[in-house]
Amino acid sequence: MSEPHAITPDDVARAAGRIRGHVLRTPLVPAPRLSELTGARVLVKHENMQATGAFKERGAVNRLSQLAPDERRRGVVAMSAGNHAQGVAYHAGRMGIPATIVMPATTPLVKVENTRAHGATVLLEGDTLVEAAALVAALVERDGLVLVHPYDDPAVMAGQGTIALEMLADAPDLDAVVVPIGGGGLMAGIATAASVRPDLDLYGVQAALYPSFLNALDGGDRPIGGPTLAEGIAVKTVGRLTLPIIRDRVREIVLVDEPQIERAVHDYATLQRSLAEGAGAAGLAALLARPDLFAGRTVGLVLCGGNIDARLLASVMVRELERADRIVSFRMTASDRPGVLGRVAGRLGELGANILEVSHGRLHLDVPAKSVSIDVTIETRGPGHTAEILDTLAAEGLHPRRIGPLGAGATQG
Repeated sequence: MSEPHAITPDDVARAAGRIRGHVLRTPLVPAPRLSELTGARVLVKHENMQATGAFKERGAVNRLSQLAPDERRRGVVAMSAGNHAQGVAYHAGRMGIPATIVMPATTPLVKVENTRAHGATVLLEGDTLVEAAALVAALVERDGLVLVHPYDDPAVMAGQGTIALEMLADAPDLDAVVVPIGGGGLMAGIATAASVRPDLDLYGVQAALYPSFLNALDGGDRPIGGPTLAEGIAVKTVGRLTLPIIRDRVREIVLVDEPQIERAVHDYATLQRSLAEGAGAAGLAALLARPDLFAGRTVGLVLCGGNIDARLLASVMVRELERADRIVSFRMTASDRPGVLGRVAGRLGELGANILEVSHGRLHLDVPAKSVSIDVTIETRGPGHTAEILDTLAAEGLHPRRIGPLGAGATQG
């Protein structure tokens, strides 16, 4: 027998009334280039357009709007890796409610600073939400602060579910909706709201390093933990209130690995012209990982957050160019004579390569004493162009060797 659910479709409908005018009714946008990429007809719900860049505002507003006057005076406390923190801080500030946010020490700096900018008191504690929760419990006990839980709270879950109401109103012909899962509040809310469409398939997505819900559902013991680009869904403990809903209403949970998440962030930026953080891109990563589930179907993706650090985004974009063989590093060996570096640079220019970085040295022991090694990183038009350049350099006696991901010593023939 199924466990009772913490919220109903009526709860979500009432939440929609409470949050109206406080949060943006985000657009559900056709994504033709993502559709070509995945084989599905893709529509993207752009929750990254919210004032704080993520869907978390919905649940925060619904919870804050139901506080009693004495609770509003005492203030609220939340634990969050970033987006829930910003949502609570921003709307608590708007409503004149004091807010204290406890964040793991590993939270990206952009999210910490944005939370402080909204006027909240930010405390950094531990490496995970579980460790942060201990301090939150102490603040609730000592100061009487009201906990606004990031996912295991009926009001928060109902607020997040309003996304589904908007998606189904804008695209009643949806065949499937794909939702990232951390603690499960977003997925539980959407699943509850979408229960009016029993034919609609719901798919959850988790980072492969954090398969907490999949373990809970199938009894698996997959390891949990590690550095992930999708830190917003890096949750080790499933929600007590969210699990029964997800168990009953979600068709399948797809695990996505780090390269797939990176590719999805890249594809959102280049094909959809939209910023997605790792967790926000997880839905697209699922389509890339399991095209068999979605080909030929009308699929709604929830781009749930766009708060990605600029340096991290730059790294992801360059790494994808490397994976696509559009940026390549290699080492050449040539006679140590004046002008050799200039001739190599000129030859690469003639071949249409854009030189990004170059260095040369005489001290590598795998290079003859009268020779010089030249390490070059170039940008090309793609795999075919890269192969053409390397073949030409080899034919001209420069012996290019690709430099592998471990650095100059990890070469391949």
